[in-house]
Amino acid sequence: MSALNPADAVLLERLSAALGPGGVVPAEPRYLEEPRGRFAGRAAAVLRPASTEAVAAAVAICAEARTGIIPYSGGTGLVGGQVMGEGPLPVVLSFERMNRIRDVDLADGVMIVEAGCVLADVHAAAAAAGRVFPLTLASEGSARIGGLLGTNAGGVNVLRYGNARDLCLGVEAVMADGSVMHGLRRVAKDNMGYDLRHLLIGSEGTLGLITAASLRLHPRPGETATAWAAVASPDAALALLNALRDALGGTISAFELIGVEGLAFLAEKMPSVPQPPAMGTDWRVLVEAADAAGAGTRARLEAALMAGLEAGGVAEVLVAQSEAQRAVFWGVRETIPEANRLVGAISSHDISVPPARIGEFVARGAPLVARFDPELRINCFGHLGDGNLHYNVFPPQGRSRALYDSLRAPVKRAVYDLVHELGGSVGAEHGVGRLKVEDLVRYGDPAMVAAMRAIKAALDPQGVLNPGAVLA
Repeated sequence: MSALNPADAVLLERLSAALGPGGVVPAEPRYLEEPRGRFAGRAAAVLRPASTEAVAAAVAICAEARTGIIPYSGGTGLVGGQVMGEGPLPVVLSFERMNRIRDVDLADGVMIVEAGCVLADVHAAAAAAGRVFPLTLASEGSARIGGLLGTNAGGVNVLRYGNARDLCLGVEAVMADGSVMHGLRRVAKDNMGYDLRHLLIGSEGTLGLITAASLRLHPRPGETATAWAAVASPDAALALLNALRDALGGTISAFELIGVEGLAFLAEKMPSVPQPPAMGTDWRVLVEAADAAGAGTRARLEAALMAGLEAGGVAEVLVAQSEAQRAVFWGVRETIPEANRLVGAISSHDISVPPARIGEFVARGAPLVARFDPELRINCFGHLGDGNLHYNVFPPQGRSRALYDSLRAPVKRAVYDLVHELGGSVGAEHGVGRLKVEDLVRYGDPAMVAAMRAIKAALDPQGVLNPGAVLA
């Protein structure tokens, strides 16, 4: 790949002429920050194209000038993929003006949306059509479709519906030379050659810039049942999940494991958030099932949980009796990440391990962390059904994380080494970005990494698309 050139005044003039009024704006701080404050970006300007043709024109101009482009979606990414702090001065390309829902087709069960659509707006459009788009996560009010596909986002419904890539039939994308790939398919079966859709999804804007997508719509459940269950351990939680699957089949849509430390953080930093009553165990499960109207979903979930109580695997159960109570239950889960930020983690880990080995990971992880300081606190929570845990390490109560900066790297290494040993991934649902570039090389299969480099060189030979992200 050739060396990149910094964006200069001549380039910005060409881009302004191509994109028109409002198409090139100063690089305000909001485009150069990421939520955890771990990275600070730099850019000569922010490009705000309003159409796929405008994106193609901008990319072609930057490719000719050999100037880097940093794609910017909702800015919610946690691994630095949307900010570039070093290297020749790039431009940021924001998709915020490309926010149209182009089509909703109930016969095909498809919604065609542009990359800048906010997830909450996609949810609202699906609901207005009597359907659901089931990708659900805490940042849905600001996360945009392009970034969600670019990172193959997960969320709480992966257990039933899969990751973002499983909810996408096709993409339209601008490639590194400015050409447009028209791949907005509406069919599930298309085996005509390589599936470039799945190559671009999860590539974090390093192989092509997704400008629009065909999203799968699903029927809206007629009944939803939600409950808290107290369990003694992650292994007990996994046993409960398997029992619920046997009893309710594929209607289990979410199964969240929450350690009591996360509830303690909520009480400490966000006491206004209503919490369920104390249940006397170190672990809670938030489970949700959904089915067609008349299926008796709540009664079936209650019966399955009562069977767990009788068998001894479940200590206590609290079932939501209304939609308002269900919202309160989910409010706890969705605000735990915010409480984490207020406490201030020494090291945060978005990891996955095979569900059957989660109990082993938790049992071995605590003494590993305690070797650095026995007073460190661990908040472990996440999506048990797909093995994705957020395993975050915090300073003792009342102490600042800044006092423990020297521990960040060795704690991360110890946790990641254990994850790798157990056959898991050190990048579960947040991607690689710039934070985990070295981790990809350390823990990734060498042949896989070599293939990734070859693909990058073939599709983006000048390295203009999100330089430094995913691959150094």
